[in-house]
Amino acid sequence: MTTATEHKHTNRLIKATSPYLLQHAHNPVDWYEWGPEALEKAKSEDKPIFLSIGYSACHWCHVMERESFENEEVAALMNQHYVCIKVDREERPDLDDIYMTATQAISGSGGWPMSVWLTPDQKPFFAGTYFPPEDRYGRPGFKRLLISFAEAWKDERGKLDQDANKLTATIRRHLVVAPGSNMVPHTVVIDAAKRIAKAFDPVRGGMSGGGTNKFPPSMAMDIMLRAHHHTMITPGSSVRLPQGELLDLVELTLEKMAHGGIYDHLGGGIARYSTDVRWLAPHFEKMLYDQALVSGIYLDGFRMTRKPLYSRVAAEIFDYVIEDLQSQEGGFYSTRDADSEGEEGKFYVWSRDEVERILGDEAPLFCEYYDVSHAGNWEGHNILNVPRTVEIVARLQKLSVDEVETRLAASRKKLFEVRERRIKPHLDDKILASWNGLMIASMARGSRILEQPKYAEAAAKAADFILTRMVVNGQLQRTYRKGKTHTPGYLDDYAFMIEGLLNLYEATFQVRWLDQALKLNDVVQQHFRDAQHGGFFFTDDRAEPVLARAKEATDSAVPSGNSVHLMNLLRLSILLDRKDLEQDAEKLMRTFSRQLVQNPFRSERMLSAIDFYHRRPKEVAFVASDANDPRLKALIDAAWRTYMPNQVFAALTLGAPEANALEKKIPLLAGKKPLDGKPAAYVCKNFTCKAPTSDPKELAEQIGR
Repeated sequence: MTTATEHKHTNRLIKATSPYLLQHAHNPVDWYEWGPEALEKAKSEDKPIFLSIGYSACHWCHVMERESFENEEVAALMNQHYVCIKVDREERPDLDDIYMTATQAISGSGGWPMSVWLTPDQKPFFAGTYFPPEDRYGRPGFKRLLISFAEAWKDERGKLDQDANKLTATIRRHLVVAPGSNMVPHTVVIDAAKRIAKAFDPVRGGMSGGGTNKFPPSMAMDIMLRAHHHTMITPGSSVRLPQGELLDLVELTLEKMAHGGIYDHLGGGIARYSTDVRWLAPHFEKMLYDQALVSGIYLDGFRMTRKPLYSRVAAEIFDYVIEDLQSQEGGFYSTRDADSEGEEGKFYVWSRDEVERILGDEAPLFCEYYDVSHAGNWEGHNILNVPRTVEIVARLQKLSVDEVETRLAASRKKLFEVRERRIKPHLDDKILASWNGLMIASMARGSRILEQPKYAEAAAKAADFILTRMVVNGQLQRTYRKGKTHTPGYLDDYAFMIEGLLNLYEATFQVRWLDQALKLNDVVQQHFRDAQHGGFFFTDDRAEPVLARAKEATDSAVPSGNSVHLMNLLRLSILLDRKDLEQDAEKLMRTFSRQLVQNPFRSERMLSAIDFYHRRPKEVAFVASDANDPRLKALIDAAWRTYMPNQVFAALTLGAPEANALEKKIPLLAGKKPLDGKPAAYVCKNFTCKAPTSDPKELAEQIGR
């Protein structure tokens, strides 16, 4: 790292752990982190606060820094008139949520960088996103705004205070749930799936919302697969859906994403979104949460269809994460940036001449398949993508499919080795508990569905890291970087980690993961639960007070904490036969019932839990005399590879030291025995069990119908 003495300016952010804040540590702006020092300074000096919120992989955050925060004249205005606070939205999602609500209320839209002007008591009176230094792009200049609000603070203070009070009231109304009282019916899930399907692009898959950007719609596709499965296994159902429509749209989207430029064909992993409707030109940043959510839906697509493309993409995403984003300590890093050498996407794109120089005689085949031309397909460069199937290319080249695939694999390896020698995009190497939970959850499932134990090992390594290095006095911390952990965990940190630990238990049947999930759940029940109205607050009741204590079920780029924790409660209630947890789950559903019925698009992950509740899971107990019996593994793998969206797994090894205690902990296991000395599986639902089986094929049939 460059030392502070080599820079003209060094501010307080030099002591931060966030890579985003450290990027601003040498601005001439007198930045503070959010905390008592800055807030008390604003109050004691009666100065307004300028709050800037962003994240390390944010392109326009870099632009605003370069244009304004590195500008001596602009910095002087900021330092003279404001207490300037910089926040990493990924470390402080509570603040991001509050002030994004203000930004959207004022401008009608939101985004990052987020620029907010506050009173000393944290109330916003103006907010926006990126502002150029001078009036430009139809936006007011940042310098003009700084001067204008500084003058208004002196001359029109009453009006600013009035605006701040009105905006604060709006924020609090938005973040407080108007609770419902009725249970959400299952028809809401099916209706949501039909409405989502109408919003999908029938030619290229995904949803663009009328614009050009397309984000991987992982949670939407989960609802669509669930609805398709419901109609498939429910003869005489009153639900009416066009045969195969939902599955067709999911498959179309999975295939277009896998073949598009949004997917990294050399190194694996998926970019945050595509800037065009064809999935060609991505915003090149790779977020850990996207790797988790997208790999998860490819796993489910593979379980539903058995198509090798889907299992390959999921495996390549996992391999990418382990290779590039897993720290030596075990935790997963947050983000690989979009920019390198000051240019977005430079690390990933190619020229035709460069490909020909590296591949020689293999270049024509590679360029034909991956759409590489001299003119380029994006700003004069080439983003690798697959416009034609390998079968078509093989036919055009008069080659067998196997030969084409073998030669392409060798070419990809060569280009990847060359690309690795380029200057890589910046790595945001902070470790977030919540995003790690999502990745652990998907990778644990992948270890069974793909029959790759290395993924369970990587997930376990990450879970051990979080539980040993990021838990302080029993309280989960949100963020870690280079030996320092801080910021008490939010609801999503707990909920996502509980989900990951439950998946690790069901993938490995190591009871320690279940025990750790219960410990975290006890904290959530004690410090986040709204005992009066139901649901869970985003912040711990021991956390510092902020403008509003949010409680919501709205999914964004990641699912909401309430959505994920609803599923956690339902799984735990069945696995452990805990009626108290089921009652909390039902109360949570009622709390958000009005929102779910009125706008199901915004809470897709919660709808998956509603589906779990109404359709009831298949409860599968595996029993054997030897945990290493390959016949037991065959049964477990058969269960995991069969698409069943709602399931609970448990396993018992007779004669093991913990067997008696385990039967008491998990009632599903009580009294279960092997079948004629062979490992057996018992499939139960609604308090009724089918006859046990030792046949993997029969087990798959019992689970799948």
